[in-house]
Amino acid sequence: MTTVRPDALPNTGDSRVFVLIPCAGSGSRAATARPKQYEVIAGLPMVMHTLAAFAAVPALAQTVVVVAAGDGFFDQTPQARFAVARCGGATRADSVHNGLQALLAGGAAPTDWVLVHDAARCLITPLQIIGLVAACQDDAVGGLLAQPLADTLKSEAGGRVASTLDRAGKWLAQTPQMFRIGPLLAALDAAAQAQLTVTDESSAMEAAGHQPRLVPGSAQNFKVTWPEDFALAEAIFHTRQPSTPGANPP
Repeated sequence: MTTVRPDALPNTGDSRVFVLIPCAGSGSRAATARPKQYEVIAGLPMVMHTLAAFAAVPALAQTVVVVAAGDGFFDQTPQARFAVARCGGATRADSVHNGLQALLAGGAAPTDWVLVHDAARCLITPLQIIGLVAACQDDAVGGLLAQPLADTLKSEAGGRVASTLDRAGKWLAQTPQMFRIGPLLAALDAAAQAQLTVTDESSAMEAAGHQPRLVPGSAQNFKVTWPEDFALAEAIFHTRQPSTPGANPP
């Protein structure tokens, strides 16, 4: 397992804040020839936009990208601002679990915070990251960026509407999601032992009996998933800073 060097982890206080970016998925729904996180949007591979946003946030201890074994994308990429852990798993939860273990093996403490972020949410901004940290750094559990559900929500059966669901009090989960490393790792272990399907870190923490804080995010912080999402993300980048491909605003 790849570890993060202890001397690469600056001390930012009693509880440091790490970043973990699972980047081992195939992105099959995007219908791309290669994993979608490496597709170019606004002049840069998607994951590099994501990394640039975190690199612009001061006082983060370390950013670790979790890739699949044999993934050579970062072999020719300067890694002064992040580390690569080649311990990606079969599922997102597996990749996060293995990445957390790599952080601990490299000198992170169970009481340190970790921000887990989807590589394909490339429109995240430094201000959104800072806002989440500010909202959660004194919280007993941690939390996540999310958006209140605005659209009418339907359930489906056989390609037809089965019912309309009450959208009151429902939110769309986003990332980053911020929890302490030890409790998150324990929650993922417990979920795996119980054979629960875990689609994000919050769901693992919820299954362990915790109630994560909801921190309002942005509709632009969407996960690039479907083929048409690429054009939308490109358009948003160009409205932010047309003269500089790959720019991410504060």
